[in-house]
Parts: sequence; C-alpha cells; structure tokens
Amino acid sequence: MVQIAHINKSFGSQQVLKDVTLSIPEGQVLGLLGPNGAGKSTLMKILIGLWKADSGTLQVPERIGYLPENNPLYEEMYVSEYLQFMAELTGIPGFRDTETLIERVGLTPERHKHIRELSKGFRQRVGLAQALLGDPQLLILDEPTTGLDPNQLVEIRALIRELGKERTVILSTHIMQEVREMCDRVVILDHGQMKADQMIGTITDLEQLFRENTNGRI
Repeated sequence: MVQIAHINKSFGSQQVLKDVTLSIPEGQVLGLLGPNGAGKSTLMKILIGLWKADSGTLQVPERIGYLPENNPLYEEMYVSEYLQFMAELTGIPGFRDTETLIERVGLTPERHKHIRELSKGFRQRVGLAQALLGDPQLLILDEPTTGLDPNQLVEIRALIRELGKERTVILSTHIMQEVREMCDRVVILDHGQMKADQMIGTITDLEQLFRENTNGRI
C-alpha cells in the first residue's frame, strides 16, 4: 500500500506539486498521465526518497524498485556481470545469483553480451531487471517505453502487466495508449495538481478526459 497525503513541492518560486493526495493498493498498476512539466517525475523522485517534499506525509513500502527515464547503465559490462555487480553493490540479500531474474525479463539470450551491444528494448529489460533486484513491493517506472520500436513496445508492455500482478506499479507517461494497455487506474496531473483519478474500466474516452483536464496540453 502506498499512501500520499497533501504533498507539496516547490523549487524556488515555482510550485511543482500542489496538495497531492493518493492511495494505491498492492497489486495495482497506476498510470500517472500528464503533459510535460506536470509534476510526474517530481512525485516519483519524492516516492523513492531522492527529493523531500516541502509538506505532507508519505507511506511507502521498504522495498522499492525504480527505472528512471534515461536508464543509466554501465555499457562496458556484460548483462549478467552488471546485474550481479548491482546486487552486490546494493547489498541486496538473496540475489547473489541473478540468473532467475535474467530469465524472468527475457534476457537469457543476451546475458553474455556487453550492454553497449544491446538494442534499446533489451537495455530497458536490463533496467527493469535492476529495478527488480530485491523483489520490490513497489515498482516505479518513469517513461519506460520511450524510444522503443513497435515490437519492443508490445514485449515491454506485456512484461510490465505481468509484473503488476505481484506488486504495486506506478507508471509515469504522457502517452495515453500506454495507460490504456498497461494500467488498472489513471491519475491525471497538470501543473502539479491532481485533475482526475479513475479506474480505466470506467473511462469511455481517455483522450477526452485528458483534454478536459489539461486544456489540451501535451
């Protein structure tokens, strides 16, 4: 369970989050949808503890996995070597052997390749595998499908849907199709404020809902 209550965050004179309150149960995939600059990434960075909110309260699980938008990786390392290194570096118990995780995210054929040799889609899988080290209760994904080709999109979306059956997932995106295909629920942010919060199955026209709550901003 994730509990976010009256979160506010400003940078100088610019308020980027305004009284955000949200409860997300275990086993739900929540889509954070909003235009560029809506506050999605700021909220995620507060959830993982990278930034501190100016006010409000936050309750999150102890184990959190995070895939940032730019997905930084050590490209000179082999896939299996990198994941083993990250497990040891973070001191995650029970993950000295990462082979099961490599298989889970579909990296087995690529496990002995340098990361620099991988396609964008397989690099995203490496990032997902790293985020899953330690079996997180909460998985936070910031624009996880950016730059993927159509085949890679299908595979990554399916993987994220599968992962969402076992844990809470928060997925940040500005692509409405992503939300329709991967999420159980959508929260629309604009100018740092929550404008809508609905289950996907209750929405007749997501594009219209988005336009109504963001004045058509992308």
